[in-house]
Amino acid sequence: MTTLPSQRHLFDIPRDIAYFNCAYYSPQLNASRDRLLEGVRAKSHPWTRVAAGFFDDAERVRTIAARLYGGDADGYAIIPAASYGLSTAARAIEPRLKPGDCILLIDEEFPSNVLPWRRVAQETGASLITVPRPSDGNWTEAIASRLAAHVKVVAVSTCHWTNGARIDLGPVGEACRGNGSLLVIDATQSLGAMPFDLARIQPDFLVAAAYKWMLGPYGSALMYVSEAWRHARPLEESWLSRDNAEDFTSLARYSDNYRAGARRFDVGETGVLTLLPGTLAALEQVEAWGIENIASSLASINERIAGHLDGLGFTLPQVSQRCPHMFGAMLPPSFQGNLVAELKSRNIYISQRENSLRFAPHLWVDDEDVARLLDALDSLIRKG
Repeated sequence: MTTLPSQRHLFDIPRDIAYFNCAYYSPQLNASRDRLLEGVRAKSHPWTRVAAGFFDDAERVRTIAARLYGGDADGYAIIPAASYGLSTAARAIEPRLKPGDCILLIDEEFPSNVLPWRRVAQETGASLITVPRPSDGNWTEAIASRLAAHVKVVAVSTCHWTNGARIDLGPVGEACRGNGSLLVIDATQSLGAMPFDLARIQPDFLVAAAYKWMLGPYGSALMYVSEAWRHARPLEESWLSRDNAEDFTSLARYSDNYRAGARRFDVGETGVLTLLPGTLAALEQVEAWGIENIASSLASINERIAGHLDGLGFTLPQVSQRCPHMFGAMLPPSFQGNLVAELKSRNIYISQRENSLRFAPHLWVDDEDVARLLDALDSLIRKG
């Protein structure tokens, strides 16, 4: 692993902005911006677009995603949002559930991985089980300990979105296979910034929005579908997902056969999305950096911040329960102000989610940004 220097030059971030909020929304890479603009301009000249252009970028995205995150390119679907992918998974799984079955979720999970399962439970008579926030911070053990014969689906994240609390999905995946439970993962808050071992975890469905840690444009996302589910019913019926789609002269000869692998789950008009060039540029940059190098570099930044917070009286999760790229901290009881707003007034950006202040830097952060953050925290916390 290599600790990467600041990559601020690859982003359009003014010098007076210190942005530690990638878990909310990442800045756009300059390379992605440029390709997105090219895509917008290309729509002005539709006569230059050939049939292959409806498919090529999507296939490149699948290929790079497989290299980065594991599995095979055929297993990746191009979707617009995590909610779309999780709804797809829920719809595919729904026919297998019946009254008495249970779907396991974690406490205070992001709505995209709760609302589809609430609908499925209403439709099938299945029940939801919510794993409460563990007092020791060990989500891995808390999830695995709740598995029982009636738990048919485990729908969890790679880390808790509010504070980056780590969930080790290797043991969770093994426990699911031993119990006969299906595993659906929302990796939006880690994919691209933390290594993901797909072969070890073996999810049935893996979903991630691209606009956070994959640095892609808003409105693009990926879904990996295991081989066991690649013949399931998709969320929509798109002509682009059919095996005759590349022959525009035969589209009225409606095909009942889907294209190979997970392509049946693609959102409609996948190939004409002007977003895909920007997604592709972002994936190429993530691959060039290397995910292990990204994780190591972000861990170094976060260790420096966390150590300083500890000295100021913040409450932090144990190191073993943290992810390398983001973490949450609780304010000292003596501080009564609005720290997020105070920092924002200084052009320093973090988030608060539930009762956690969330620190989520990326490679655009440099030593000057960190120094500004730590100096501001010193001033505000000691004053408060």
